Amino acid sequence: MTQSLELATFAGGCFWCMVSPFDELPGVKQVVSGYTGGHTSNPTYEVVCTDTTGHYEAVQITFDSTIMSYQKLLELFWQQIDPTDNEGQFNDRGLSYRTVIFYHSEEQRKIAEASKSKLAESGKFKKPIVTAILPAGPFYNAEEKHQDYYKKIPFHYNLYIESSGRAKYIREHWKKRKSDEELRKDLTSIQYEVTRNNATEPPFQNEYWDHEEEGIYVDVISGEPLFSSADKYDAGCGWPSFTKPLRRSELEEKFDTSHGLRRIEVRTKTSDAHLGHVFDDGPGPDRARYCINSAALRFVPKNKLKEEGYEEFLSLFKN
Repeated sequence: MTQSLELATFAGGCFWCMVSPFDELPGVKQVVSGYTGGHTSNPTYEVVCTDTTGHYEAVQITFDSTIMSYQKLLELFWQQIDPTDNEGQFNDRGLSYRTVIFYHSEEQRKIAEASKSKLAESGKFKKPIVTAILPAGPFYNAEEKHQDYYKKIPFHYNLYIESSGRAKYIREHWKKRKSDEELRKDLTSIQYEVTRNNATEPPFQNEYWDHEEEGIYVDVISGEPLFSSADKYDAGCGWPSFTKPLRRSELEEKFDTSHGLRRIEVRTKTSDAHLGHVFDDGPGPDRARYCINSAALRFVPKNKLKEEGYEEFLSLFKN
C-alpha cells in the first residue's frame, strides 16, 4: 500500500448494496465485499448468515487519500444506512447486518467519532445513532458471486434494493425530493418541462450542445454529479453527448416507446429527473452515447469545483 492509498471498512447491512455508492468515485481504486469482525477464519456466506461467527457483511474500500478524503467516504456511508437500527438493516435482520465503521488508524477513529457526533447533534434522527465504531481486524473476501453484484445481476440487484426497503429509506431520509410546487419556483419553464414532463429541447438551440469548458455537469435539481467534460464529444446531433456518466449508479435506464420510437430513457435516481436517452452508436469501447438535454444540467467549471463541494473531481482534469 503506497503512502497515499488507505483502506476504509464499512458494514452497512447487505454488502450487495454497499458497493455501487463508492465504486465509481474519484480516487477509489477498489471496493471488495467480505466478512469481518468475527472470531473464525475464512468464513463462508452460509455460515456468516447463521450469526454464529460474529462476522459482519462489510465492504473494504481502497482509496487514494490525496483525491478522496476519508471524511467524504464517511458522509456517503451514512447516506446508505439507517444508523438508528441496532438489529440489522431494513429487511435484513441479525448481527451480520448491523452497521459498523471499522477504523484502520487513530486518525480514522477520530474522524469517525466526530462524524458520528455531528450526525447525532444535527437532529436529523429522533432515535440515537447506534452505529458502532470498532478497530479493523482480519477481512475475508466474500465468494466471487457476491463481488460487484450490482454489475453482474443488475435486474435482481435493483429489485432487491427496492423490495428490501433500502432505496425507499434513502430517498425519504437522505435524498428528499422537492415538491412539484418547489420545482416550479426553482426551475425555468424549459428546465421544468424537460425534467418533469420529459420534454426535449430543440437541437443546436440549447446551452451546452457546443460547450467546451473543463468541468462537470450536475443534476439541475439535486446537484448530483452526472457527467464530465472529459467524456463530452460532438456527436453532431445538437445536444450534449457523453461517452459515459460519472456514476452509473446514479442513473436509471427505462425502455421508452413514446412518439412511436423504441429508445432507452435516462433518468436520475435522486431527483427522478428526465435527462435524455442513451444510444449504442458512441465512439467509446461500450458504444454508449448519452444524449442529454442541457436544461437537465448545471455546469460547474473546473476552477469552482472545490468552492462548490466537488473537489474530488479535480483529479479528472490534472495533466
